[in-house]
Amino acid sequence: MTVKKFNLPDVGEGLTEAEVVAWKVKPGDTVAINDVLCEIETAKSLVELPSPFAGTVTELLVEEGITVEVGTAIIAVSEGQEDANGTAPEAPAAEETFTPVYGKLTAEAGEQPAGGPLVGSGPKADAVKRRARKRPTGAVVEAAGVAENAEGAVQDNQAVLAAKAAETPVPQRPTAARPVVEPVQQASSAPAVQQPAATRGAAISGTISGLVNKVLAKPPVRKFARDLGIDLADVVATGQRGEVTREDLVSYQAQRDAEHDQADTFWGASRKPQDQRVERVPVKGVRKATAKAMVDSAFSAPHVSIFVDVDASRTMEFVKRLKVSRDFEGIKISPLLILAKAVIWAAARNPSVNATWVEDADGKGGAEIQIKHFMNLGIAAATPRGLMVPNIKDAQDLSLKELALALNELATKARAGKTQPAEMQGGTLTITNIGALGIDTGTPIINPGEVAIIAFGTIKQKPWVLDGEVIPRWITTLGGSFDHRVVDGDLSARFMADVAAILEEPALLLD
Repeated sequence: MTVKKFNLPDVGEGLTEAEVVAWKVKPGDTVAINDVLCEIETAKSLVELPSPFAGTVTELLVEEGITVEVGTAIIAVSEGQEDANGTAPEAPAAEETFTPVYGKLTAEAGEQPAGGPLVGSGPKADAVKRRARKRPTGAVVEAAGVAENAEGAVQDNQAVLAAKAAETPVPQRPTAARPVVEPVQQASSAPAVQQPAATRGAAISGTISGLVNKVLAKPPVRKFARDLGIDLADVVATGQRGEVTREDLVSYQAQRDAEHDQADTFWGASRKPQDQRVERVPVKGVRKATAKAMVDSAFSAPHVSIFVDVDASRTMEFVKRLKVSRDFEGIKISPLLILAKAVIWAAARNPSVNATWVEDADGKGGAEIQIKHFMNLGIAAATPRGLMVPNIKDAQDLSLKELALALNELATKARAGKTQPAEMQGGTLTITNIGALGIDTGTPIINPGEVAIIAFGTIKQKPWVLDGEVIPRWITTLGGSFDHRVVDGDLSARFMADVAAILEEPALLLD
């Protein structure tokens, strides 16, 4: 019998340490290759660690909640067969330490890779596939309101999670594949045929248009949610087909009530000394990484911020038209989509905003400005685990519909805590949608490695002078922060004016 120890690996993001959040196995359990052993929390995401070998778990070497460095042994698994009496051979156990190879296929056909099998490459067993539901014709268009801009906020979406469960984890690479887009079937009497879980492309292309950003729930459940004032997109679904159930709503309401109760009892009793009324929260994981990144950016890049008020009334009208368009049926559309297109368009006219300042580029102390001829568009997402900035790779190549699908997928994965480290690397320019929280504007801190970030304020009706008359219009405020080492005042002003021009007249995107 051989006892193998599994070392905490670098999962592809330059990881130095991680916290063991939850073990999925216990001593005595039998595991196969690719069975999930545990969840770890890195600086930016939750990652499932699959087993690189088969055998029996003999010992968990690290307790839950403990942070360990890369290369530390975290679990021991024994390999070997028992004899006829059910006892293992008496040969002394030999210990081997194993660190898996992620994203490298070094084995010959039919053999395991030279340091062990390639883990994390199999399809998930709990894949769920559903056919898209048809929307009734003549759908009522919602009136544009303050909440329009909030639709750009990161939203939970159980339907997309179900469809994405069929995907195979993808090794890190410079660019991510674009979403597969196919026409939506408007009329079909035959039910959709389910496809094998392992066929990633077919599963996504057949369901993405109809499932993206649709929350499944029965009519009585929807009515119950309305009565409680609950947004179904905020509820974690536990139904067999990924739908929100009445029990899910009851559980969510109980959680909200508990939070309110906590607010009522937040203040400590004044009879206790003040030093006993201080809560100490360890800084780790996402919060630790965010703190370091923000300090590095704020004190290395000289920030300059400018603001512009924009009449976004035509953007609101355009969004309403897209919502009832057949081409965009089943896809969540918000003003954030138009802003994203505007930023891409404006960056092409002002390339230096899509760049990086590199210190000591030549190894002799000489700095360098690297202008990126591609757009990895970052979207700042406030999640329960903290701030994340996943980005859409090669966003400049996406059509309006493809960009909408990419934004929906990004938002869903971020809210579910499924964003992978590779999806947060290589960003070139970032948007932060503070308007989703009802905020007018702000001075955002530039994401490290970039030179510009745009804050998208809330859209609401305000008095506006148009052709000499004061009339109500849908107004928003854009705030931009720029690295003054790269972006001068003139360039930042021209870039912001170009972005504003698209929001004022989206038809300019047709040029």
